[in-house]
Amino acid sequence: MPEIETKRRIDTARDILVGKVPDPKSQVEQITIALIYTFMDDMDRESVEMGGKASFFTGQYKHYRWSAIVDPRLGGHEMLNLYAEAIVKLNQNDGIPLLFRNIFKNAYLPYRDPETLKLFLRTINEFVYDHSENLGDAFEYLLSILGSQGDAGQFRTPRNIIDFMVEVIDPQKNETIIDPACGTAGFLISSYKHIMKANTAKKQGERSSPGDLLTTSERKKLFSNFRGYDISPDMVRLSLANMYLHGFAQPKIVEYDTLTSDERWNEYADVILANPPFMSPKGGIKPHKRFSVQSSRSEVLFVDYIAEHLTPSGRAAVIVPEGIIFQSGTAYKQLRKMLVEKYLYAVASLPAGVFNPYSGVKTSILFLDPALARKSDSILFVKIENDGFSLGAQRRAIDKNDLPEAVWVIRDFREKINEEFLPRTTRTNGDRGTGKLARRPQGGIREQGMKADVSSLIVLKEKIAEGGEYNLTGERYRVAERRGKQKWPMVKLGDKELFSVESGGTPDSKNKAYWNGSIHWATLVDLPQDDYISVINDTQRKITQEGLNNSSAKIIPSNSVIVSTRATI
Repeated sequence: MPEIETKRRIDTARDILVGKVPDPKSQVEQITIALIYTFMDDMDRESVEMGGKASFFTGQYKHYRWSAIVDPRLGGHEMLNLYAEAIVKLNQNDGIPLLFRNIFKNAYLPYRDPETLKLFLRTINEFVYDHSENLGDAFEYLLSILGSQGDAGQFRTPRNIIDFMVEVIDPQKNETIIDPACGTAGFLISSYKHIMKANTAKKQGERSSPGDLLTTSERKKLFSNFRGYDISPDMVRLSLANMYLHGFAQPKIVEYDTLTSDERWNEYADVILANPPFMSPKGGIKPHKRFSVQSSRSEVLFVDYIAEHLTPSGRAAVIVPEGIIFQSGTAYKQLRKMLVEKYLYAVASLPAGVFNPYSGVKTSILFLDPALARKSDSILFVKIENDGFSLGAQRRAIDKNDLPEAVWVIRDFREKINEEFLPRTTRTNGDRGTGKLARRPQGGIREQGMKADVSSLIVLKEKIAEGGEYNLTGERYRVAERRGKQKWPMVKLGDKELFSVESGGTPDSKNKAYWNGSIHWATLVDLPQDDYISVINDTQRKITQEGLNNSSAKIIPSNSVIVSTRATI
């Protein structure tokens, strides 16, 4: 993690920009450009100090070096003009590697205030780091301020959710890893760190070097195993910078529309991790014809793409909106059928609010593994109620975290399948059980003192397939299981005169003879806005007997309990 002082400087740089650059993504882009700029200048300076030559700022670009731009002898307007010119022209500098030229592609200064720029550059100039990994940690903190990644339903995935998915999937040093909607490359960076940690020697009393168990050839191969696609050039720029600052000299991040272009259709991966866009543009997506499920919905197409691009022994984890879980449209049912029959082995339900403050959308994580799915006759459902943070707008850290226990639950389920241990029955650990299906595997991301209470359920695929809906709502099957175990008999609504189903209509609002009478007319305005259960003693509006007689309005007896099944607001 970056030091407190580094965080402070990043926050200060944002505070300086906020008056002139209100959009958080634009603020991140401006800080990114400046950090990479200083990084290149530092590499030139270190090269000269060691007896070598500058390689970035030479020839006609020499006067654009960072030290020249922040020269205190420059006037405010001179500094502004020189910096604005430099960030535009650096993309044309053949002496700069293509990676850096791509980062500066279409870069520009969005404001023309000398004082703002002077304060901003002074703050950036104060950054101190030992090597690129330190700057990479600072850059990750910078990216953490990003909320929405665009206008297409893209939301930055919280770091704890990314790490949870990576921990479950457990990518290995020899595996290819893809994120087809990579955003700022969070899944790729987390996977890289996971692999490096797994290949670091544990030495008592000594500080190990990250990845010191990797051979030179393994390390070289590792860097070539990561690929990311994104449709947004701004996200590609941020991903390139993020990957480079974490040690990737030539990161494989490309601007690519995964859904409408089939240019990279034949690129498969051992591991796919993604949080693809949820929303589709007006009129839907117009995809190419190679998808198994025909749809114009982006969430359907992305999940189809991910499933179909796993190698035979591959694994995937993908965040999906609730529509994928239970929507009744033909494409949704076809997708779920394909997943249940060929790819899916576990579903983790996330609490609404994980994406706050940017969205309260309810999501789940699908875990795919075609080899495992062929062996298993069941699917695991895990319900995560707490992810270590409050679910309000502020997302403050709390002591309740189901994620570490969920890792063990899912890993145990995988082990049981591979051991051919699962019986052909539906098993549950109870409504509020410990989440233990068997022994806890070694490792994991559990931290001491964290409380977890994970609810899980194993359901036969044949049960899920009943009725052809292939509904992936875990609680649906838990309710069905409870019915056979409870003490009291279950009855259908309306049976045994428990209650009656009524419907009605509103008297003509234009007919004055129907209104301002003595019969209470209950509507939503008579209910408190912050309560689900209320006692109605009076109503704002009343109708006449004539209004009652000449409409489909109904009289409800006093002391009735009214349950509304549908309300239009």
